[in-house]
Amino acid sequence: MMKDVTHTLFQETSLLIHAIVIATITFVFYFVVNKSINKFIKKHANQEEFDATNYRFLQRALSLLIVLIGLSFIIFLVPSLRHIATTILAGAGVIVAVIGFASQQVLANIISGIMIVITKPYRLKDTISLRNIEGKVEDITLRHTVIKNYENKRIIVPNSVMNSEVIVNSNFADDICCEWVEIGIAFTANIKHAKAIMKEEIIKNPLFIDHRNAKQIEKLAEIVPVRVITIGDFSVTLRAWTWAANPGDAFILGCELKESIKDRFEKEGIEMPYPYTNIIQRKLD
Repeated sequence: MMKDVTHTLFQETSLLIHAIVIATITFVFYFVVNKSINKFIKKHANQEEFDATNYRFLQRALSLLIVLIGLSFIIFLVPSLRHIATTILAGAGVIVAVIGFASQQVLANIISGIMIVITKPYRLKDTISLRNIEGKVEDITLRHTVIKNYENKRIIVPNSVMNSEVIVNSNFADDICCEWVEIGIAFTANIKHAKAIMKEEIIKNPLFIDHRNAKQIEKLAEIVPVRVITIGDFSVTLRAWTWAANPGDAFILGCELKESIKDRFEKEGIEMPYPYTNIIQRKLD
């Protein structure tokens, strides 16, 4: 009797030790893989051509795989857990159908995440907009994409939604961004003088870049096109096409130009528009 108890305790202790060893090895592998990938990404993060999207996605996929393998070893090592697993597998057909139905959205998100990483409609740090969401891609996980908006809030969007939506990517293929600067002037204002002021203010702004190619420069194309786009009830609207190195600079450029152009208009007598009404009074015979 005593021998049986001792033997059982020895077996249980041995199984416990083996389970602890497997769990420790799993944790070490998990830690080493994550540490190595994080170190690699940090080392190359400052390189202009480096894209961390694939590596972040691979990191999460490997982490999940390591945990699943570790759990599998522990389950089949312990007889009681192995018996439960065998019983579950015996009814695998029904269980797979139930799990498949319950987790189809999860699987859709994972498959969509893989497709996003492969096709790259957007990458980490890209500025994108969809529906009423706009911001910078901060992370792409197995299930969702994290977008940081301009209020520093994180928006979590399922990958299945990202994969099916129309996305505007400001960094796709080219970071250079066009910013429209539209300003209205009064009907009595000198349009040519106003256009010249706008061009001067745009060219001297340090964020502005010359977007013309060699052929356009050779043909003396305008460095800053300024056009009359609308004639309203009480104003003439001018639009200038300006270019900046990236969407962030383009936004700042637009804000600075609106302020500097308004100041120049006030100094040089370019009248800003205001609503007015002509009243015609007729004398009845």
